[in-house]
Amino acid sequence: MSDHTISKKLVCYGELLWDLLPAGEWPGGAPMNVAYHLHKLKCDTTLISRVGKDKHGAGLIALLSQWGMSTDYISTNRYHPTGIVYAHAGDGHEMKYDIVFPSAWDHIIWDERFTSLMQDSEYLVFGSLACRNHTSANTLFALLEAAKTKVLDINLRPPHFSYQVVEQLLHKANILKLNLEELELIAGRYAALHTVADKVQLLQDRFGIGTIVVTLGASGAMLNMDGNIYRHPGYRIQVADTVGSGDAFLAGMLSKLIDAAPPAAMLDFACAMGALIASYTGACPNYHAGEIEKVKNFSRAEALFTQQPISGT
Repeated sequence: MSDHTISKKLVCYGELLWDLLPAGEWPGGAPMNVAYHLHKLKCDTTLISRVGKDKHGAGLIALLSQWGMSTDYISTNRYHPTGIVYAHAGDGHEMKYDIVFPSAWDHIIWDERFTSLMQDSEYLVFGSLACRNHTSANTLFALLEAAKTKVLDINLRPPHFSYQVVEQLLHKANILKLNLEELELIAGRYAALHTVADKVQLLQDRFGIGTIVVTLGASGAMLNMDGNIYRHPGYRIQVADTVGSGDAFLAGMLSKLIDAAPPAAMLDFACAMGALIASYTGACPNYHAGEIEKVKNFSRAEALFTQQPISGT
């Protein structure tokens, strides 16, 4: 494996907050979760966000420092509180979220240091939630102008998005990650298609996105990359909660993309990462990378791949 610490750098932008779960308070926010797992996988990752001048904000800064993650680009807002999300499990282990507005991360202001940061970084990871307020949205679009490879983790959270902004973000993306519900919401606006592959192809054609990966919950994931479709059935585990499992999936995928792994191996590792984190409570549990292989060894699902032309179902 290549040494990520001297390899391509990544920047994660957006929400930094506390998830309030029935089991307790846990640090969260999709960009922070992705950054955490990339850091665990020894990828050189920087998080851009904002916290309040309060106990919750101080706690997040302390945690990130404890984990060995940089806090150099996390600013403090004395006028708005640190983000909080009330999370609870719905049917089928899917999580429901009440995302408090306004929060400090809605007010990420431009910092001139961002220019050199983006020049030194290969990937920018971002989502739609950071666009629910104009301040953070304006900063994101400025970052996108300077970014090289733009990774959109769409993360639709009603009512905190508009389709107009989502379309703007899709036009910017080089890599798109979304779940099945999000795929159906977006693709369904343009055509009544039946297969996941056709819906993905629609988005690729309409927005010029080269790589799209769709997480399918317990059914695994599908990747459309370089004109080929790759499928993985997923790994079976005992689910604690699914908070952050999609973020771990994306981090695993990006770490293998940096390593120039074959697409099938990249998807396999990403599915194992997502399954591992779903077996823990909270989005950022304390684990070691060796546990990812244990997920594969003990899962009842076989890692079977199919590869086919883009026109396949």
